[in-house]
Parts: sequence; C-alpha cells; structure tokens
Amino acid sequence: MIIDCHGHFTTAPPALGQWRERQIGGDRVSPDDLHITDDEIRAAIEGGQLKLQRERGTDVTLFSPGAGKMAHHYGDERTSLDWSRVSNDLIARVCALFPGRFVGVCQLPQSPGDALPTSIRNSVAELERCVEELGFVGCLLNPDPSDGYWQAPPLTDRAYYPLYEKLVELDVPAMIHVAMSRNPALQGTCAHYLNGDTAVFMQLCMSDLFADFPTLKLILPHGGGAVPYHWGRYRGFMLDQGRPPLEEAVLNNVFFDTCVYHKRGLELLLDVIPAANVLFASEMIGAVRSVDPETGRRFDDTKYVLDGIGTVDEAVYGANALRVFGRLEGALK
Repeated sequence: MIIDCHGHFTTAPPALGQWRERQIGGDRVSPDDLHITDDEIRAAIEGGQLKLQRERGTDVTLFSPGAGKMAHHYGDERTSLDWSRVSNDLIARVCALFPGRFVGVCQLPQSPGDALPTSIRNSVAELERCVEELGFVGCLLNPDPSDGYWQAPPLTDRAYYPLYEKLVELDVPAMIHVAMSRNPALQGTCAHYLNGDTAVFMQLCMSDLFADFPTLKLILPHGGGAVPYHWGRYRGFMLDQGRPPLEEAVLNNVFFDTCVYHKRGLELLLDVIPAANVLFASEMIGAVRSVDPETGRRFDDTKYVLDGIGTVDEAVYGANALRVFGRLEGALK
C-alpha cells in the first residue's frame, strides 16, 4: 500500500472560501451557514486529488485542510475555533465519501500572542473531537500562528504540553506545518514553509521535550527544510553544547516526508536520514503545480522521482506511515 502522508484540500468548493471571507471581514458567521453539497465535494476530489492518485499509482492520502489557509492570525480564539471546525468537518465529509482513499488530519484552532494558552486548550478539545468522533489520525501544528512574525514561544515551551499530552494519549502524530506568511520579507511556500521546518528542528535539538514525552511523534514536512543539507552543522552544534548525539536526541521521535521536488534533493534526504524516519508524501495540488520541463512530469509527482532512484526502502512508501500514524491501520479497515 502506497500512503501519501501529506495532502491538503486545496481544491475545496468556492463556498468554503466565501464563508471564510465573511468571517475575516468581521461577520460572526456560524459554521451552520456553510452549505456545500456532496456532489460539489465529489467533483472537487474526483477531478483533482483522486484523479492524481489513480494516475500516479498511490492508494491513500492523509488529508487535511489547506495549510496556507489556516491563517491563524485572523480574529480571536472563537474565529480560529469556528474556522477549524468548519474545515475539519469538510475533511471528514471527504473521507466518508471516499473511504479507503482519504483519511483525516485536522487543523488546530491556534492563535498568536496572549491568546495562545486558550487556543491550546481549544486545540486539545478539537484534536480529541476529530480523532475520537471523526476518525482522524493526526493533526497539523503551526509553530508560528502569527503567520510570518514568529510571535510565539518555541514548540518546546510548556505552553504546548497539554497538547502533547493529548497527542501521546491518543497515539497520533503532529505534522509541523506553518500557514500563510503575511510578512513581505518571507514568501510563503518557498521561504516561510522551509524556514519553519528548519527552525522547529533546531528548537527540538535545544530542548529536552522528548525526555518528557518519549513517545511523542512529530513530522517535519518538505524534507525537513534545510535539515538534511546541514546535518553536519547540527551534529557539531550538539557536540559543542554537550548535548546527546543528534541521532539519539531526535530520531526516535522526528520523521521527515518526501515533499522534495527534484531527484538529487530526494537522494540527499534518503542518504542522510535513516529510511525508518522517512515517509512518502507529495503535497499534490499544493505549493508547486507546474510541470518540470526536464522530466515532463509535475514537480509534485514525488512517486515518479522516488521510483527513479531505485534504491528506496519499500517501507518509505507505506509501512513507515502505518507505524508513525498509530491509528491509521484501524482507520483503513
């Protein structure tokens, strides 16, 4: 079974975006005001993600709301909670309409600044609802809910501990994923996304988070940003600081996905990071949608690139995801 652990509903029917525009425009709209038919969902999925699954030979996508659209800086805690519930309920409908093809991963109702502690409590409740009631198997965790200005403590701060306790209790991982960037100095998909992955890895290196949560599982998307390329720098830093060896400090808990859109980059990822810590992913119909003129295939067709490497451990394609996402096997039955 080939499992894509990183997919977003970027093709959601227009009514979702229209509801969101009303909300961030100042209306206190209710989740009940959103009206999307099953036929609209089917059309969006069958002409998009499901079509590409079939063309590329993948079986299952772990599916979450559009990451860039999480936009946690808008409004207050209630704004974020309502937006998360609306988005997550729509993902649940996709999964119900296409069982065995899509499994839910939820958005969390985070907020920046002084609202962070309350939003973490809301995130715990929404995570529990999505996992126990909707059958989701993971969540997206935004390390920068200010969306480009980093007005939050590191993810290793104790403010996040109630969320980590719930993740461990439910046996679900978090994918570390920033949202949009409203900072003009940081383009979203190629600067903010990759910066976020890299910054969080360093936060983890500098902390004892996994001593407190030895079974916590975190996924760094987009191949871990700059991490594989600078593995020696991280190893040296850990030695300089008298900390445990890098592999011992993080690789029992941190995993990397294959959303790297060229062969040499994927080869580097697989050469540096142990195969057991790499999960197949594409983020298809996501940040990069064009065709690579060198291959004639779309940049996000990562299965094609992986297949061309020829020495990839088969576990990368599916078995690792089943191990990291502890509830996934049950969700597929």
